[in-house]
Amino acid sequence: MGDNNDGGASKLAYLLIGGGIGAILALLFAPKSGRELRGDIADATRKGIDYSREQGRMIGDLAGDYYERGRGKAGELVDVGRERVSNIVEHGRDVVTTKRDAVSAAIEAGKQAYQETKRKGRAAGEDGTESEA
Repeated sequence: MGDNNDGGASKLAYLLIGGGIGAILALLFAPKSGRELRGDIADATRKGIDYSREQGRMIGDLAGDYYERGRGKAGELVDVGRERVSNIVEHGRDVVTTKRDAVSAAIEAGKQAYQETKRKGRAAGEDGTESEA
């Protein structure tokens, strides 16, 4: 099977080339004087150039439209990405805060338990009894 990657652009190019060749051959074999033939060739060339310019403008406009659409879509994707990153960062902060609070509470409980044990040890030492540990 043939490769369809060329699309309509190559078909248009082949059409234009074939049309140009056909027009030139028709002009060359038409029964006209040299001056008329040169004038016809010049007219055909001008028309071809004008047509090419118009097609170039149209293609440029389409390319600009595609560029703007792509730029807009990229901007939307960037905004969505920023929002997602912001949400992830906020969630991470919440998790860190929760864990930090839990660790701080555990450290504080450990300090209190240590102080309590230390006091009990001193109190037991003053009474003359030893505590079992």
